[in-house]
Amino acid sequence: MTLNLILIFARIPRSKLRGMRALLRFNLPGVGMLSYIFKKQSHVERLIYDYLDTLQSTQKNFLNALEACLLNGVFCENFEYLIIQTHKFESRADDIREEVKSLMYEKALIPESRGDIMLLLDSIDIIPHLFEKVLYSIQTQKLTLPDFIIPDTKELIKISLECCDLMIREVIALFKKNERIRDLLTQIDSNESHCDHIERRIIIKIFDAAIDPFQKLQLKELIGLIGEISDQADRVSKRINIINIKRRV
Repeated sequence: MTLNLILIFARIPRSKLRGMRALLRFNLPGVGMLSYIFKKQSHVERLIYDYLDTLQSTQKNFLNALEACLLNGVFCENFEYLIIQTHKFESRADDIREEVKSLMYEKALIPESRGDIMLLLDSIDIIPHLFEKVLYSIQTQKLTLPDFIIPDTKELIKISLECCDLMIREVIALFKKNERIRDLLTQIDSNESHCDHIERRIIIKIFDAAIDPFQKLQLKELIGLIGEISDQADRVSKRINIINIKRRV
C-alpha cells in the first residue's frame, strides 16, 4: 500500500505536490488526509479483489454448463438453469466494476491512474461476456459437438480457462507485488499460442468431416468464440504489463 501511495505522489507535478504537502501539514499534521487517501485506495483494491472473485465464480459456472451440456455430446435440459447461474455472477461482476468506477471518479486515484484501472477493468469484463456469448450460442442453436472434436475442444477450454486464472493472478500481482508480472505474461502468451493451434486443428477437422455444411459453420463459429477467451486474456495481460512498466518510469 505504501509503495502504491509513493507511486501516486511520484507522478504528481511538483507545483501541485508542494500544495498537497502544505495541506497535509496544515490539516493533520501527517495523519488525517493521508489516512483518507489510504482508505480510498484500500477500498478500490478490495472492490477489485471482489470483482476477481466474482469473475472466478462466473468462470466456474461457465465450465459446469459446458461439462454438463456440451462436452458429453448431448444437449441437456437443465442448460437454461446453468446459463442463469452464469449470468447472475456476470451481472454481479458488472455491478462491482461500476462501483469501482464511481469510487475512482471521487478521486480515489489521480486521473492518469484512474484511466489505467478503468481501461483494465473494461478489458477484463469482456471475458465474462464471452462466457455468456458461448453459452447463448449453444442454447439458441441447440448445438452439440460431434465425437471427433470433443477431446480437442476439452483441451481448448481447459487451456483457455488456465489463461484466465493466470490473468487473475497477474492483476493481483499488479497491486500486491507478490509475483513477477513478466513471468505470468510469458505463460499466458504461451498458452494463448497453444489455443490458437488447437483452434485451427479443430476447424480443419470440422471442414474435413462429412457433416452438414451449415453445421460446419455453426461449429466453426462456436470454436472461434471459445478461442477468443484466451485471446482476450492475452490482451488483458499485455495491458497489465504496460501499466506495470509505466509505474516504474
